[in-house]
Amino acid sequence: MEPERKPQQRARRILAGVLAALFAAMLLYQVLHAGHLEQTALFYVGIPAVIAVTVALTARPRSTVGMVMASVTVALALAGPLLGEGIVCLLMAAPLFYLVGAIVAVVIDAARRRLGNGRMSLLLVPLVMAAALEGTAASLPRAGEAGVTVAVAGADVERALAGQPRFGPVESPFLRLGFPRPLVSEGTGLAVGDTRTITFTPRRSLGIGAALEPRSMTLRVSERAPGHAVFAVVEDTTVARWMDLRQATFDWSAERLTVTISYRRTFDPGWYFGPLQQYAVSEAAGYLARTFTS
Repeated sequence: MEPERKPQQRARRILAGVLAALFAAMLLYQVLHAGHLEQTALFYVGIPAVIAVTVALTARPRSTVGMVMASVTVALALAGPLLGEGIVCLLMAAPLFYLVGAIVAVVIDAARRRLGNGRMSLLLVPLVMAAALEGTAASLPRAGEAGVTVAVAGADVERALAGQPRFGPVESPFLRLGFPRPLVSEGTGLAVGDTRTITFTPRRSLGIGAALEPRSMTLRVSERAPGHAVFAVVEDTTVARWMDLRQATFDWSAERLTVTISYRRTFDPGWYFGPLQQYAVSEAAGYLARTFTS
């Protein structure tokens, strides 16, 4: 009977460890949310690190990496329904959660093999916390912009910008992951002060019983010159949870159109979300350029 009890005890210990890790992650989320720190590196680095360390200290599995990956997967699966997150948020955060969890777990496993004591891995805590402080004490530069230049091919760009655009399908695979898609625009004109209100596809939260949330963006012409127009973002409920869009600049001639979008990064760590947001904005600029030249 003794050999049969050991696997059962080990299974119970592992289950208890995973549950403890998820509870610790949820508790940390509530603390960060109450302190308005859910957009800092303390959230995106601290939570997977807490999961990894908790699993290692309580479950003591043969392979910490495998258990941490499983725990992170369960945590992400629960995050949408319980916390009301959308699919885009989960897709953007998942690689970072897996990366941090894997790094911590690999170090823990290595410490156990060499030193026979996983608690030596607690030396990781100061290093992880140092990496997690971005956004609370200091941060990488937040201002950014991305642009694209396309051939006009005989299109009347000024007339297209002054009128109501016809939004086509989104071709970018990245933007099709779940980013809002423009549906219709109200407002015309290119004089300073002219406005546009663009309606986007509603936000589909993964929260249990959550209703669709309408999304829109209001822009106003803030600068105007021959071959040049700047649309300042006045109000935005489309991606305001992910970045702070500032303005879209259009420069055109008889041969080409350049679209430049300025924004401010609101999520940390910057080394991770910075490139993601830069790429997303460049794809959005390309979509706008094609909209007004096709």
